[in-house]
Amino acid sequence: MSNSSLATLPPTDRADVTARLRDALLAANFTADGLLELLGAPAYAALARSETVPALRATRGDTPLETLVRLFLLQQPVPHARVEGVLPLDACADAGWLVRTGGDEVAATVDVRPYGGPGGEDWFIVSDLGCAVGGAGGIDSRGRQADAEVVLGVGGASTTLAGITVRTPVGSALDLGTGSGIQALHAAQHATRVTATDVNPRALQIAALTLALSGAPTADLRRGSLFEPIRDDETYDLIVSNPPFVISPGARLTYRDGGMAGDDLCRTLVQQAGQRLNGGGFAQFLANWQHVEGEDWQDRLRSWVPRGCDAWIVQREVQDITQYAELWLRDAGDHRGDTAEYQARYDAWLDEFEARKVRAVGFGWIALHRTDAAEPSITVEEWPHPVEQPLGDTVRAHFDRIDYLRAHDDAALLAGHFRLAAEVVQEQVGLPGAEDPEHVVLRQNRGMRRATRVDTVGAGFAGVCDGTLSAGRILDAIAQLVGEDPVLLRDRTPAQIRLLVEQGFLEPAR
Repeated sequence: MSNSSLATLPPTDRADVTARLRDALLAANFTADGLLELLGAPAYAALARSETVPALRATRGDTPLETLVRLFLLQQPVPHARVEGVLPLDACADAGWLVRTGGDEVAATVDVRPYGGPGGEDWFIVSDLGCAVGGAGGIDSRGRQADAEVVLGVGGASTTLAGITVRTPVGSALDLGTGSGIQALHAAQHATRVTATDVNPRALQIAALTLALSGAPTADLRRGSLFEPIRDDETYDLIVSNPPFVISPGARLTYRDGGMAGDDLCRTLVQQAGQRLNGGGFAQFLANWQHVEGEDWQDRLRSWVPRGCDAWIVQREVQDITQYAELWLRDAGDHRGDTAEYQARYDAWLDEFEARKVRAVGFGWIALHRTDAAEPSITVEEWPHPVEQPLGDTVRAHFDRIDYLRAHDDAALLAGHFRLAAEVVQEQVGLPGAEDPEHVVLRQNRGMRRATRVDTVGAGFAGVCDGTLSAGRILDAIAQLVGEDPVLLRDRTPAQIRLLVEQGFLEPAR
């Protein structure tokens, strides 16, 4: 479809009106905390499922906050008189934030969703009408399908990427495919210079509105695909992207369909990122990848990693091709349209997968760290289990541990000092009443929340690691207790210590 049904956006050069609008929103407590208090947890959660009835029931009054929720979040026309007491109505209408709908009512031209920043900031994410709650499928309540250039608000993918991103002060950050600007908004809090790109000019305008309405520093907004808008001499300390990763036939919807065959867009993004990273920099992406018949999916992803980079790739979910096609057809609202057209699109999707021998699609995250090491570390794993968010510190610590292990051979490892990570517990598994457990498991309650099986030596070693004694001296003491040759114990234990360090159960005490 063309974008003819999309509303005209407010201009980005009316900073005076945007500032007055922000002040009015904050004065009415139109914030993430204010919404939760007004709506209650069930109605608040229902919004993420595209269900607005509970929120409509909770906003039947005439308080300023209820008025703003109905106007900007639920897209309900509101009487002129009610809005006039809450917002600078004439200025907002003149600047295009509001439009008169006839009679004595006004309506919003864009979604505005309150969003809480990691430091307690009150931010506002701007998106196209209906797309702040429940994704593009939410716009279909009026019988429409998604427009090609529609710009979504905050979804699960957006918050996942924001949560896993390493948040250390940096000189420069790049947000590829910025959409509504949420990643650029986060990056602006710890990067001196932020560049944000998108192939969709409408997205760049909305990102500018998000930054301005949130009171954040401006970003350098550039139009183009992937790294095309970036000059040859430009490099960055942080690159993030929630790209149009959907593996689909054609490029129907700009926000999700990359327009390249199969998973080539994600592969290209990852492969080209290495040369754009400064030494020590991070690049972090969400991605989809194909599981191809006769091909190991982990080897497929290892081949994507650029030279000079360590990588940590985590597959969080796998869907068979029918589940995958249905998910994204529903995302666009196709299931609510013409049945024959829906079936034809479904059929075309399966034809595409079968032609490429794709049996399933994986979803997860890819993190790169530019080290230029002679022997790069590439970890590809499947981890569908719950993790702690935000996870940015865990990602950074993973690569720090990889650097440490690469720099320490077994002799240096035994001379090193370690501490047991916070909130690691030991579980003993065995038959009830048995004198000795069948095995011992160490379990994390933070970060990735991993569990790993260890032998009695490994459990004893981890239990006494408090940074005071070297690993070698601890093993000598254990050897004396269990009656084992200390030389043999020192010889066979470093591999287990490396695993415990790599997975975050032990931390170097520096």
